[in-house]
Amino acid sequence: MKVGIVGMPNAGKSSLFSALTGVAAEAANYPFTTIEPNIAVVPVKDQRMEQVAQTVRASKIVWDTIAFHDIAGLVAGAHRGEGLGNQFLANIRETDALLHVVRAHTDSGIVHSEGSVDPMRDIATIETELIYADLEQAERRLERVAKTAKTGDKHAVAEAAWLTQVVAALQAGMPVRTVPVPEEAPDAQTLLGSLTSKPVLFVANVDEGDSEVPAQIAEYAAAQGARAVAVSARLEAELGALSEEEAAEMRADLGLAESGLQTVVRGAFQLLDLVAFFTAGEAKPAQTWHLRRGLSAWHAAGQIHSDIQRGFVRAEVVSWDALVRFGGYAGARENAALRLEGRDYVIQDGDVITVKFTP
Repeated sequence: MKVGIVGMPNAGKSSLFSALTGVAAEAANYPFTTIEPNIAVVPVKDQRMEQVAQTVRASKIVWDTIAFHDIAGLVAGAHRGEGLGNQFLANIRETDALLHVVRAHTDSGIVHSEGSVDPMRDIATIETELIYADLEQAERRLERVAKTAKTGDKHAVAEAAWLTQVVAALQAGMPVRTVPVPEEAPDAQTLLGSLTSKPVLFVANVDEGDSEVPAQIAEYAAAQGARAVAVSARLEAELGALSEEEAAEMRADLGLAESGLQTVVRGAFQLLDLVAFFTAGEAKPAQTWHLRRGLSAWHAAGQIHSDIQRGFVRAEVVSWDALVRFGGYAGARENAALRLEGRDYVIQDGDVITVKFTP
C-alpha cells in the first residue's frame, strides 16, 4: 500500500514522515523543503503474529509493509503550476491513499505560508487544488472518449456518460468519489486517474500533550466519508530520537496508548477497510498479509502467489487465537478449530491459512 503524505507547506509532513519511518527526511522552517518525494517502506507489525510465530516455532517473521511518500507542500494555484504544483500532483497520482496533514498546533515559531493558523482554510486550499486538477483531467478525458462513443462502443458510451457527471460534480466542488462508477465501464475511474477518488486520512498535527482531533476537522472528515486521527509530529520526532524503552516510558507518562506510527497505520487500514491474515509453519517463515474486507480465500491465495491462486484446491483455516490457545495446528485440529474451506470462504481478520494447491 502506497500512502502519500500531503498538506500545506510547513504543516508538519516531513517531521511526521521522519517520526513515522525513522528516515531523516529534511525538515526546515521554510516552504518546499521536500522537493523529490521521500519514500520509506516500513513494516506493519502485529502482536498477534508474534504469538502465532512463537506457537508454531516459525523460523522468522516477514511483516507486510506500508510505503509512505512524503510529497512537496501544495499552495493555492498548484493546478496552474504555482509553487511545485505540477510535480506535487504527478506524485500524488502514484499513491493508493492520501494522508492529509493539517496544521492544528499553535507553535508561533513555525512560519505558516498563509500567515495564520486556520485548519479548515488549509483543508479547503488542498482540496480545491485537487478538484481543479481533476476537472482539467476529466474534461480532457471526456473529449477523447466522446469521439469513441459516437461509434456506438458501449464501454465508451457508458464512460462518457459517467465523465459528464464527474465534470458536473467537480464544477460543483464535489470530489470524483461521489459519482458511482457504471457497471458497463468498471475501469472508468482507473482510466481517469483522479486525485479526489482516493481515500483520505486527515492527520491533525496537534500540540504536544493533545490527543484529540479538533472538532471541526473530525466533523468535516466524517461528512466526507473520510477518517481523522491526531498526532503531534513534534512530539513523535522527539520520541523517535529515543530508544524504544525510553519512548515507551515517555508515552506512558503522557498517557499515550500507542505510537504515532500505530495511530496512523491503524487509521489508514481502517480507511481502506483491510483485514489481516497470516501464514505460518514450523521452521518456515511466518508472514502477515492484508486484504480488503469481504474478499475470499481465493483472493488471499493471490496475495501469496499467483501460482497458488491459479492452482487453488482448498484452504486450511484457523483463527490466530485458537491456534495459540491449542498450542499449534495439531491441537487446533483435535479441538475442531482448524477447518477446510473452499475458494469462496470470506477471510476474517486474524485468520491463519494454509492454502493447498496443484502446481
